[in-house]
Amino acid sequence: MGSQLATVDDGPITTEPMASPVVEPSTPDMAKRVLRKIDRTIIPLLFVTYMFNFMDKVILSSAAVFGLRDDNNLQGQQYSWLGSAFYFGYLIWEYPTTILIARLPTAKYLAGNTVFWGVAVAMTAACTNFAGLVTVRFMLGVAEATITPAFMFLTSTWYTRDEMPFRLGIWFAGNSVGGLLSSLLAYGVGHIDDHVGPWRWMYIILGVGTFLWSIPIFIWLPDSITKARFLNEEERQFASDRVVVAGTGITENSKWRLKQVKECFMDPKTYLILSIELLSQIPNGGSQSFSNIVVKSFGFTSLQSTLINIPYSLLAASIIAGTGWLAGRFRKANTLLIIAVVLPCVTGAAMIYNRDHIPHGVQLFAYFLLAPGPAAMPLNMSLVQANYRGVTKKMTMTAMIFIMYCTGNIAGPHLFRQYEAPTYQTAFRTIMICYALVIVIALTLRSYLIWLNKKRAAVEGFVGSAGAAGAVGDGKVIGEDVRNVQQVVEEVQLRPEDYEDVTDWKTVGFRYRY
Repeated sequence: MGSQLATVDDGPITTEPMASPVVEPSTPDMAKRVLRKIDRTIIPLLFVTYMFNFMDKVILSSAAVFGLRDDNNLQGQQYSWLGSAFYFGYLIWEYPTTILIARLPTAKYLAGNTVFWGVAVAMTAACTNFAGLVTVRFMLGVAEATITPAFMFLTSTWYTRDEMPFRLGIWFAGNSVGGLLSSLLAYGVGHIDDHVGPWRWMYIILGVGTFLWSIPIFIWLPDSITKARFLNEEERQFASDRVVVAGTGITENSKWRLKQVKECFMDPKTYLILSIELLSQIPNGGSQSFSNIVVKSFGFTSLQSTLINIPYSLLAASIIAGTGWLAGRFRKANTLLIIAVVLPCVTGAAMIYNRDHIPHGVQLFAYFLLAPGPAAMPLNMSLVQANYRGVTKKMTMTAMIFIMYCTGNIAGPHLFRQYEAPTYQTAFRTIMICYALVIVIALTLRSYLIWLNKKRAAVEGFVGSAGAAGAVGDGKVIGEDVRNVQQVVEEVQLRPEDYEDVTDWKTVGFRYRY
């Protein structure tokens, strides 16, 4: 390894490295080769799993217009309670599962959970009344509570702070691709006319598919970097070093630390991020469960409503992936991107709220303006991934953000009141207000993080980096503009204490992305 670089007010300086074992420099293409292997193995598994994750949730909306409500004799707000029941299960299991993710072999735990998840989906087809549906929806929520926190943990395990937003955006885009495929599935299965019924076939097909997908997860997804069979020994060491220097620290062999839990609750940015999550998920919960019903109210048939959601899903997927790339490329763009994706939603919700004076074609255009909304969640999650260091602190924040996620999605469906059908004015007025508040809070969070970075720089005496984990080696940090991961790993001298599990508050040189 070479000399360390430190960024101070008057420019880069060179310091003599401390004594350490001699390590041969990596080959010139090591960084690219390792990243390519990680992407090729990890991202497809996460993407397809997340695709199933969304299909199993959103298929409820398609099933509703293909006989689920009639066959189960649902009355009044009972259908809305089906949307909420899922998130009650999610909410109850969220915090326990974040602890298990960090303590158990992550990939094996995820594979076992997927088996249970597939069974819960398939069992929905056997339901004949409200009580049965509520029960399986609750169990489905318990099963899916593990998926996103585990993926956030894996993303922070394998990727640097600059790489996280785009990778998170890619696997999260599986949501929208899942929405597209569920629409195609519903359209195809919707033509079935037998004693089983199309909505039951939807759940049978998805349940079996999810169950079988647990096999590739078990075989190919590694529990940690040190157990990655697709990397050789030198590559595994490099993969570990790159996330220590340019990620958010090491995640292996960590313990649950009460001090980090307390720090998470004391951190002001925690509550701003949680507020964005809650306010962006209240609209999501309602629109997810009622999407086909709302489109049908524009004057379309059940089959047409499923087809219309195909381009809607493609648009959402493109925006999620695109904004994820921008958030990774530009370290100061994250909160601005959140504002950018919710602004069209404010306009769209306002137009649908006043739909009595708007033609059906314009109403459909307003519905498509809601498509960027789901991109706010992965952008918000990437703020957590990049700005929280310390395994316990990050997993505690992950649990809390999904508590807000559940709370918003539990409340959302109940804004769609049966007696207001088909206009649902209360729902769209609330959606408009929630997204407007997201804009205000995102601006507040941005201002706070800018102020915090300046304060830390003044106290520590150097600029620091929003691309690296922070202090390494002899208390020095890499420059703000350095993006060559291989150069950083080779130039910075790592010591045993740099692999310790410490938080962003206690990491000298750590700077926040906003």
